[in-house]
Amino acid sequence: MSEAEHRIDTSVPHSARIWNYWLGGKDNYPVDEAAGDAYTAVFPGIVTIARSSRAFLGRTIRHLAGEAGIRQFLDVGTGLPTVDNTHEVAQSVAPDARIVYVDHDPLVLTHARALLTSTPEGATDYVDADLYDTERILGAAAKTLDLTRPTALILSGILGHVADYDRARGIVRDLLAGLPPGSYLSLNEGSRGTDPDYEQAQDAYNETGAVPYFLRPVEQIEAYFEGLELVEPGVVSVPLWRPEASASGVAAPAIGQHGGVGRKR
Repeated sequence: MSEAEHRIDTSVPHSARIWNYWLGGKDNYPVDEAAGDAYTAVFPGIVTIARSSRAFLGRTIRHLAGEAGIRQFLDVGTGLPTVDNTHEVAQSVAPDARIVYVDHDPLVLTHARALLTSTPEGATDYVDADLYDTERILGAAAKTLDLTRPTALILSGILGHVADYDRARGIVRDLLAGLPPGSYLSLNEGSRGTDPDYEQAQDAYNETGAVPYFLRPVEQIEAYFEGLELVEPGVVSVPLWRPEASASGVAAPAIGQHGGVGRKR
């Protein structure tokens, strides 16, 4: 058994494993399924939020690798591998895309090999680093990415784990400061003030002993993009960000997960 596997605590629910459970994955334990089921009993819509967040990530990456011409991606707080990982989506559009994943979770580390496949033309790498250590993240990423060239920073559902909002904004600023003009931020987070049942379920989850996640007002999510040029349609509920045509022709409703894409001038 590896050192990372020894560090995995299966006695308390874990957000990445619960998220994986809601996405239909198998990398979770009974304690995670129990916590996930308790959450959905209060707010069944969390499954839609999890899957809509993943779909938003895919659409933003396709836009960045396609229309925006980005060939480098820095995915911080990547979570467990699942379907349509960042490198798979980016390299399906641009085979020469280079991707660096960053996480500091022992469970994610044990699965990192699943994130290290790549097209022959491109490259992928995994960095074991703490979200708060932005200097280390940028330094390690520079071994695979040329950070003098435009790079897409991906922050998907990770900043809610930072209890201090000012510190969360500081992390975004510090990471973007290490990227050149023409780089992009793709970010989405759970939003407060959209659904009382969602807030009740999240507050109850935060009392289980798991690492808490803090829903934030939409205005605070918008502020992560301060100084960036927002890509249309701006910061919106994630199903409304450049949605793909549905088979039914009916637009997806807004949910309590907001995100957007911004370009560094």
